[in-house]
Amino acid sequence: MSAESRQLALPLAGISVPPPNGHAIPRKDRVYVNRDLRLSTIDWVGFDMDYTLAIYRQNEMDRLSVELTIDRLIRRGYPSYLKKLEYDTRFPIRGLLVDKRYGHVLKMDRYKVVHLGYHGMQKIPREELNELYHHKRIRPHTPRYHWIDTLFALSEVTSYAAIVDAMERRKERVDFDKLFADVRSAIDEAHADGTVYSYVTSDLERYVERDPDLARTLHKFRSAGKKLFLLTNSPLAYTDRMMTFLLGDALPEYPSWRHYFEIVVCSAGKPRWFQEGRPLMEIDGDALRHVKGPLERGKIYDGGNLADFERLANLRGSSVLYVGDHIYGDILRSKKESSWHTAMIIPELDAEVEAHELTAADRARQRTLEDARERLENELRYYQGRYKELVKSNADDVFAQAERVRVKRALERIRAELRANIAEYDAITERVSRTFHPYWGSLLKEQSEMSSFGLQVDLYADIYTRRVSCLRHYSPQQFFRSPYDLMPHEL
Repeated sequence: MSAESRQLALPLAGISVPPPNGHAIPRKDRVYVNRDLRLSTIDWVGFDMDYTLAIYRQNEMDRLSVELTIDRLIRRGYPSYLKKLEYDTRFPIRGLLVDKRYGHVLKMDRYKVVHLGYHGMQKIPREELNELYHHKRIRPHTPRYHWIDTLFALSEVTSYAAIVDAMERRKERVDFDKLFADVRSAIDEAHADGTVYSYVTSDLERYVERDPDLARTLHKFRSAGKKLFLLTNSPLAYTDRMMTFLLGDALPEYPSWRHYFEIVVCSAGKPRWFQEGRPLMEIDGDALRHVKGPLERGKIYDGGNLADFERLANLRGSSVLYVGDHIYGDILRSKKESSWHTAMIIPELDAEVEAHELTAADRARQRTLEDARERLENELRYYQGRYKELVKSNADDVFAQAERVRVKRALERIRAELRANIAEYDAITERVSRTFHPYWGSLLKEQSEMSSFGLQVDLYADIYTRRVSCLRHYSPQQFFRSPYDLMPHEL
């Protein structure tokens, strides 16, 4: 029996039989739906590699990136004490905005309203944030700002905030724009010269979590007749080491990781891959050859672009589901430049869901307080109006005097209850926020609104989940239905 036949003879693992109750799946393992998606219409499923198939251990990767960044900064003339600083890798989350003019790191809601900010590691007072950011519309894509949208970029914020903090404590002058450019340049250099790849591949167990369910998840798609492709920005040598670690001996019926995929494209250069016309090349040993005919199973390709890929693979965009972790490089560009369906991998969703469950009672109490506050505010307006009427009438009889006293006492009582209500509500808000994250609160929400990151997920990801293997809980023919989207007047 051929390798291909052996692969297709593996157990189908419930291809056509979804779980009897989707809610029986643990919340952290569910697939969440923004837009309806019928997997029965999907012929091709594509995957990014880094942070999608390969689950990096974030703390280890951040520590490595910070260490390499600081070494390079010191070689460029930055003070040697940077080597001895404490770098809190818990500090950043995705979706933050760096203001390079002032050295601030900010979190916005979906409307680009700034709610939280840090200068170095010091929280910026609300009054200062209001003065700086609430009088003019923020334009995140201008040179003044830099949006942190990838997990790889978190170490940039860790390094930047700690250095700003340390230099200002020492009363040193800081050019915030130049410092951020130097931090980014240092870590980019560490990636470009292969240093990061070298460290990771020399100790894959330390830096990468091997998902025991990944291989059967991919096989489940293949057994349903779907074709898989890998589209990664990583070079072939690194891709081969990583994918061998993840899938090489996972299922004996698959001789190597390449047998899972119809097409493999390395060094893709996303997000430009979705927009530009870079030629698609076949990797033939150490040589690259122009691709002229259809893409072939078993061959490895380099670079390319969306239009050539669709033409040479003979696929229709609407029949593709692309799975990635990068809002801009994978999800937004694939959604804007093609008709591909999108699935976003959000590793942070594990902690996000856990915090959501832990804070359920607090959030229920907040809703009770909101209802009580609305009632108190209505009472306040009534008694304020009543008091004005009494003053305006200028009546001086015993009844009018007694009524003014009664109304005044009612106003004092209501204001006291409102102060207590707001104080309790604010305390709960702070407690809930710290349960999600000690500095920034929820990744996907900012108070009652979506965060700027949450909005991007909502706009550009058809479905999202914490890792690829969560898809194993669902049929490859699954109809993912989005929840009914209510407008305020429908509530």
